[in-house]
Parts: sequence; structure tokens; C-alpha cells
Amino acid sequence: MIPLRRFYPLAAFLGGFIWDALTIGQRVKTLDFWRLGAFLVGAAVLALWMARREALQAVAPEPGEGLRGRMPALLWQAPYLLLNFFYGGIFSALFILYFKSSGHLGTWLMTAFLGALLVGNEFAGKRYGKRFTLTWALFALSAILLFNFALPQLVGSLDARWFYISTGVGVMLAHVLQRLSPGRPGSVLPAWGLAAVLLLAWNYGMIAPVPLVKRDMAVGHEFVQHGGHYSLTLEKAPAWQFWREQATTLHLREGERLYGVSAVFAPKGVTAALEHRWEMRDETGWHEVARSQFQTAGGRERGYRGYSWVADPADGDWRFTVGTQDGRTIGTLSLTVVHDAPPADSTVVREF
Repeated sequence: MIPLRRFYPLAAFLGGFIWDALTIGQRVKTLDFWRLGAFLVGAAVLALWMARREALQAVAPEPGEGLRGRMPALLWQAPYLLLNFFYGGIFSALFILYFKSSGHLGTWLMTAFLGALLVGNEFAGKRYGKRFTLTWALFALSAILLFNFALPQLVGSLDARWFYISTGVGVMLAHVLQRLSPGRPGSVLPAWGLAAVLLLAWNYGMIAPVPLVKRDMAVGHEFVQHGGHYSLTLEKAPAWQFWREQATTLHLREGERLYGVSAVFAPKGVTAALEHRWEMRDETGWHEVARSQFQTAGGRERGYRGYSWVADPADGDWRFTVGTQDGRTIGTLSLTVVHDAPPADSTVVREF
């Protein structure tokens, strides 16, 4: 019979992930960052405490009989479990936030990396107290990713310099923490290596444009703007494509415009320069046909809306992308344009 305790890390992972999905999955709130900041402070205090214990060459007590006899051993183990909890809480929340902000393969890969750390953290156990190099590296990564997300929201800007500043602050905190710890156990060099990897990933567009979150994207025809209401006529996906709301083939009449509408959530007080990019594919690859730029204003629950169009597009494969004006992708829709009448009863009007 397999001991139930082997499933404790898996249960902790699933429980924490579900809790974060329910509490922060709807929108990005300032309270979430205060909570994660408290976890980061708690992780720093625990790391210093474990370094002090190692410097004093303290030895774990042997568990005795009964609850009273096991209590010293449980108290000895408590810092490891708490550090595991703090790192797990940070990784779980950031995984969801970065997941919601990811819009293409590169950012998906970085999100998958966070997911792997989230699972691996649940099985790390006492290694945090024995391998301080791992402790400093994970602390640096937690601080960097948290500040990458929180600093732009704090200053209300998505300027690239805030990414570099927040990355530098995160790794410097890990460096200072290692310097302050008794005996300075472990090495902080891997933390600097992680910072370098993140900077490289940023330059290749693999970091999601946090704290922006894609709320909605659609491509269609017969766009109407009336006051504060946007509506767009879409073609419904076939019934067997239950995971799609709109068809990947769009039928346009001669002379009709191809419209794209996006809704991107930004926290209140945050502004961002966004753009729509329209691309068409030919035998040599994708080529930009049109670009429309606009400025967001954060705070709208359903996201800041933008729209653009291409006049009388040619038949073929098209790609509609919403992203930041510095080149980061928030979301992409691919479709095929065909000049023909839409099939009967295939259209639906969407409100944004």
C-alpha cells in the first residue's frame, strides 16, 4: 500500500492552484501584490533563519514517542514547510497571471517554465535548507517575476526600462540576502544567471506583456459603434469545433471591410501604447498589410477596446494581432478570407 503522505505535495499543488485560480483569475488586483510581497518577505526571513541554524551547526532532533515526543522534530521541519508554502504561493499566482497575459509560443514556453517550477517546488522539501544556492536562485526568480508584474502597475507605465529595473532589483535583493545570512552559505551566481536568461528572453519577446491581460478578440464584418457600445458580426464556428466561438474562415462580399476588435485589461492607472497588426501570407511568408496604433486606459473590467480594419482584403490566409507598440504580442487570431456570401444562419452579432 502506497503511503498517503506521498500525495501531500500533489494535493498541496492542486489546492493552491485552484485557490489562486478562483481568487486572482478574474482580474489583477493590488491586494494580490501585497499578499505575494508578504510571501516574499516571509521567504527572506526563513532563509536567514535557516542560514543561522546551519552556521550554529544545529542538529535536527530525533522524533520521540507520541505527539509530545514528535513535536521538536515537527518544529525543526516547520521552516522548510513554510518556505515551500511561500514559494509555492508566489509561483502559483504568477503562473496564472503570466498564463492570462501570454499570447504566442514564446510566452507560452516561459509560462510552462513557471508551471514546472510550481510543481517542482512542491517536491523540493528540505533541500531549501541544505542547498542554499537553490534557495537564493528561487528567491531571485520570485522577486524578479513579481517586480516585473507589480512595478509597471505601481508606476502606471509599461515602458521597457521598468522591466530592466525590476529585474535588477530582484536579483540584488537575493544577493543582499545571501550576504546578510550567517556564514553566507551557498552561491548567488545562479541567481545572476537567471536574471541574464530573463533579460535574454525579454529581448526575444518571450516574456508576457504583464500586467496586460487579453479579455477578448474577434474578427468579422459589419462593425457598429454606437456611443459606448461596440458590436461586430461574426461567423459561428461549426458545431464540432466546440472550443471555438468563431469560424476560421470568414466570407466577405466584394468591397466589404475586414474588421478586428480587441479588449485588453489593464489595471486602473496603467496606460499602454497598443497596436493592431494585420498580416497576410503568400509564398514567401507573412507580410504586414496594415497597422493601427492607439493608447489604452486601464480600469475597465471587460478591457479597453480597440478596433481596426482592412479595406477590401484579398482572399487568403490572414493574421490579426494585438500587441504593444514595442513589439510584444498580447494575442493573435488566424483566419482565411474568402470572397463569397456567408452561409445561411452562420452569423451572430457580438457585443464588446
